[in-house]
Amino acid sequence: MKQFFVFIRKEFAHALRDRKTLLILFGMPVVQILIFGFALTNEVKNSKILIIDHARDEASQQLIGQIDASRYFEIEKAPLNYRQIEEGFREGKIKMAVVFPANFQTDLLHQHQAQLQVLADASDPNLATTLINYVSSIVQDYQSQITPTDAIPYRIIPEARMLYNPQLKGVHNFVPGVMALVLMLVCVMMTAVSIVREKETGTMEILLVSPFKPILVILSKAVPYLLLSLINVVSILLLSIFLLDLPVAGSIPLLFAESTLFIITSLTLGIFISVKTSSQQTAMLISLMGMLLPTILFSGFMFPIENMPVPLQVISNIVPAKWYYIIVKSIMIKGLGFSAIWKETLILTGITLFLLVISLKSFKIRLT
Repeated sequence: MKQFFVFIRKEFAHALRDRKTLLILFGMPVVQILIFGFALTNEVKNSKILIIDHARDEASQQLIGQIDASRYFEIEKAPLNYRQIEEGFREGKIKMAVVFPANFQTDLLHQHQAQLQVLADASDPNLATTLINYVSSIVQDYQSQITPTDAIPYRIIPEARMLYNPQLKGVHNFVPGVMALVLMLVCVMMTAVSIVREKETGTMEILLVSPFKPILVILSKAVPYLLLSLINVVSILLLSIFLLDLPVAGSIPLLFAESTLFIITSLTLGIFISVKTSSQQTAMLISLMGMLLPTILFSGFMFPIENMPVPLQVISNIVPAKWYYIIVKSIMIKGLGFSAIWKETLILTGITLFLLVISLKSFKIRLT
């Protein structure tokens, strides 16, 4: 029994003096609880929508006021024509548009029913359905308020249209998210582990002091995983087209070019992790836990980023998967070109260059 307690005391001492172990034991659960508590919610709020009021009468203004008063929507400035509405959807600036016809109040008073058009971006079918349900609920509440108890009830009929995904197939949201998740995890983990393995066996120092330049050593580790990841992209696209019935609406060469950029970004992130770690277990743990949760939580794949607090929204901007997810949805589902995704491409390029520079700098410091 005495030896048993000695081993317990030894394990306590080992855990308390190891900072990495303390971080895993106490830091990671706290961070996960905070992130999951704020980010994991199916409620949609603060979604940006456009209101186009051709009627400009009392009824339309009252209904717009109720929509604006709800915490689900943020009303943007009304455009002048439908072309501006389409541009708002294409650029991802809005999630929904509500159009009031010119004779909205007249139809409501004389015919006891009126129609309004609701346009939603169904590239994310769950979000589109939720937003339409919110608008329908607000319209029903307004109907109950204006309907006298002893008169013919008024009816307002929303006419909903789902853009880019009329059938509300979940695969339209699933495939881009899986592409971002798979490429991020595979590229980061494999690159980090392969370089750390060389450090553990002592061969990395030999390679770095050889006539090879450090950049060539890094590239020799990254290129094979770049090619393997491109094969993953091909397999995912083939499955989505022929098995899941999701054709690519945009340019396939552009999609491959953007995927190559994202793969390079992930590889540089794996190189950065390998520079900061000295064991394969640590590199694998950071690659899996450190990349899996941010990719799922902050890419917009499973949970709308608009629902999160502002600090978490700011943090999501440094997650490469967020920008790649937007790019893939824009090309595959919306059929957009480079002019619509150049900002996301520029951000991914900047992240890649930053990671590459600090990784090479760390290698040079170790050589000296």
